[in-house]
Amino acid sequence: MEIFKKVWAFLIDSFQTILLAASIFLVVYLFIFRPFQVSGLSMYPNFHDKEYILTSIISIKLAPLKRGDVIVFIAPDDPSKDYIKRIIGLPGDTIMLKNGNVYENGKLYNESSYLKPTVKTYGGAFLREGVTITVPQGNYFVMGDNRPESSDSREWGYVSFGAVIGKSFLVYWPANRMQFITNPFKN
Repeated sequence: MEIFKKVWAFLIDSFQTILLAASIFLVVYLFIFRPFQVSGLSMYPNFHDKEYILTSIISIKLAPLKRGDVIVFIAPDDPSKDYIKRIIGLPGDTIMLKNGNVYENGKLYNESSYLKPTVKTYGGAFLREGVTITVPQGNYFVMGDNRPESSDSREWGYVSFGAVIGKSFLVYWPANRMQFITNPFKN
């Protein structure tokens, strides 16, 4: 009879430990940060296909998003997918594409800290070459770092704040590419 009590106590302790670990994981996953896998080449060379990143969910509730932040959001053209892109335009900003360059609020947008100078940005279905748009309140204009291969705001328009899942802050896999994701601007 004593052995059954010890086995029962062990099973109860094990169940409580598993339940506590699952609860902590659930709270962290729902409210603090989530892992995401980069799928495709739209952010190359700064992010590679099949890399895993951690995205902070809570940070977007504590501080406003900034130009240059890398975010994960629900894809506007397919809500069953998540996209990762860089914020180019904030609410109220004007964006224009001309001769392969991005102009923000009438000035040439300096992306030299994360893009090679040979990278050209051309229009799409939503934002055409030479047309100026104004980012509405509560929305962002985003682009992938690999402009020729990226489906982004140039094609399908703005990303609403409500669609943003979080701000990416760490590449954690593969281990040889582990790095913090920093905003290239001092804004």
